Amino acid sequence: MLSTRAPLSVKDENTLVSQTNKMALDKENTPPSLNNTRVLASKTARKIFNDAEPKVVKHSSSSGGEEAEPLLKDNPRRFVVFPIQYHDIWQMYKKAEASFWTAEEVDLSKDLQHWESLKDEERYFISHVLAFFAASDGIVNENLVERFTQEVQVTEARCFYGFQIAMENIHSEMYSLLINTYIKEPQEREYLFNAIETLPCVKKKADWALNWIGNKSATYGERVVAFAALEGIFFSGSFASIFWLKKRGLMPGLTFSNERISRDEGLHCDFACLMFKHLVNKPSSEVVTKVIKNAVEIEQEFLTGGSACEVDRDEL
Repeated sequence: MLSTRAPLSVKDENTLVSQTNKMALDKENTPPSLNNTRVLASKTARKIFNDAEPKVVKHSSSSGGEEAEPLLKDNPRRFVVFPIQYHDIWQMYKKAEASFWTAEEVDLSKDLQHWESLKDEERYFISHVLAFFAASDGIVNENLVERFTQEVQVTEARCFYGFQIAMENIHSEMYSLLINTYIKEPQEREYLFNAIETLPCVKKKADWALNWIGNKSATYGERVVAFAALEGIFFSGSFASIFWLKKRGLMPGLTFSNERISRDEGLHCDFACLMFKHLVNKPSSEVVTKVIKNAVEIEQEFLTGGSACEVDRDEL
């Protein structure tokens, strides 16, 4: 059994905020309530995309239009946090900071017995979901390290991306621990850890994301939409399948970690939408729709068949 570090209770949280207030910090540095962070992307994402008045870019090249993009413009003040210039971006970072957790908080002691009681097809599907998740967080970090953190020059956004990288590492560790706990056969375990090569349904999703990372002609705005889709669409169905286990009272360790990770990924998706809102040169609505539809089609195939990952649709 993993050692545990108890999450903040309401009392502990209030004490933390009280202590912060005594330090006479302004509202920029006050962590928001943890309860306010527990949202998936849906409503916030739709509002940001719908409310924004896009200034359409008629080209797809990353040169030209991006040179005038405030988020990407060279910023000699990027090494210093204060004074805050983008207050909404900074508050999103503080939300992420207030939601911190570690894999050691998750108790997996009861999960193995529940795992062995599942039907073969249920174990098959959940193991494939975990295999996708184990690889996907590393792909998200690849994009953050190789592209976004190098392109974005706004300090507040760089703070968020830096913290997101840390949280994605924790997610990846958690999924690896879950696979190690449930899968006892070394060959099968290795097969799942190498899912982006061994499982066609996972490889298709991974290739889609990796192609966006390597696409040098796509604008930052187009790639923000793509990774909002990855964290808001590619993850949602898999999260739902694990919540389905919780509804049945099964695997408390897995379902507890799923609550934490789905909250984090919802916030990451919201942040991508917030960055989209701040863009001066937005992709056209046609481009955005094409990216989203493509992601939805791939996710539908992953969840409902037509690939190696088949499961009873009614159960989801």
